[in-house]
Amino acid sequence: MSGTDLLKVEDVTVSISGRVILRDVNFRIDQGEFTGLIGSNGAGKTTLLRVILGMQEVASGRVTVRGQALTRSNRSIGYVPQKVLFEADLPIRVRDFVALGVDGHRYGVARRSRATLGLVDEMLHAVEAAEFSDRRIGSLSGGEQQRVLIAHALVSRPELLLLDEPLANLDPGNAQEIIQLLHSVATGQHVAILLSAHEMNPLLPVMDRVVYVANAQVASGTTDEVIRPDVLSTLYGHHVDVLRVHGRILVVAGENVDVGHVVPEHPPFVVE
Repeated sequence: MSGTDLLKVEDVTVSISGRVILRDVNFRIDQGEFTGLIGSNGAGKTTLLRVILGMQEVASGRVTVRGQALTRSNRSIGYVPQKVLFEADLPIRVRDFVALGVDGHRYGVARRSRATLGLVDEMLHAVEAAEFSDRRIGSLSGGEQQRVLIAHALVSRPELLLLDEPLANLDPGNAQEIIQLLHSVATGQHVAILLSAHEMNPLLPVMDRVVYVANAQVASGTTDEVIRPDVLSTLYGHHVDVLRVHGRILVVAGENVDVGHVVPEHPPFVVE
């Protein structure tokens, strides 16, 4: 960790249609850190990512990147959205789709420079997608498409990469491959990762920091600092126990508390 605040979120409150979605949110991300944005469905994770992207207005607070006010055109931030559906017969090759991350904002058709083509090849190798770079993107599996989306976001050389539930539709094997791939990107290219998920356990080996969202509020820090009974009980407003079993974390709460995979009839349940 560099100790430099790449991203700083200060006292951010968001209200949508009169409902408070996020309240007094504070956290920071340093260069090259891998941060898990953890919370149940509907907790406000996507809203927070939209705030960082400059796509969601805030009622109060501010977001800065390298100490500068956030702008929607900030190329220091890359983004992989939650759902991207490619038609099976979409006539665009993988390498051409990745190249759009460099020149997709330009009008007209221009011959791509050798530098751009070289950068595309570099990113395809970085995400281990070079072997299917000439295939149509719609013909790829979900895990392969996720690699291509990551390459597309990385090709503009962002310092921070935001990913909205990238593991949601992947089987455990593909999910682990994507996690390890992102960890390699963070360490090898010094790109900070902010990955939203409702399952925490798969991220434990690689997370430097966790931003835990619940009850419109956030607790942030290392896993040991945040995933504790006192911190989570304050966050939820109910008593919460934290158990560590065989390298996994179980968050145990009463029936009225929504903590990830809730099975009210059969507590305890697991925040994975």
